[in-house]
Amino acid sequence: MEVTGFFIAIIIGLIIGALGRLVVPGKQDIPIWLTLVIGVVAALLGTLVAGLFGVDDTSGIDWIELALQIIFAAVGVYIAAGAYGRRRH
Repeated sequence: MEVTGFFIAIIIGLIIGALGRLVVPGKQDIPIWLTLVIGVVAALLGTLVAGLFGVDDTSGIDWIELALQIIFAAVGVYIAAGAYGRRRH
């Protein structure tokens, strides 16, 4: 992976984290940095799973890969919000 590819992956991960947070209903009482980390991890996991199913490189926009990334981010945000909320209260 080239340096530009690495930075693009991080930027996409940040966007995925924000989308995952929007998908989860209610208020998530977690810091923004945690949302961003979840987004980067979710983007990597979504790409990995899409590659396992052979849908990571399609013509046009990779909608299935994007959906998987957002699902992973939403699940990560949900789990983190529950764990972080319990820890703070």
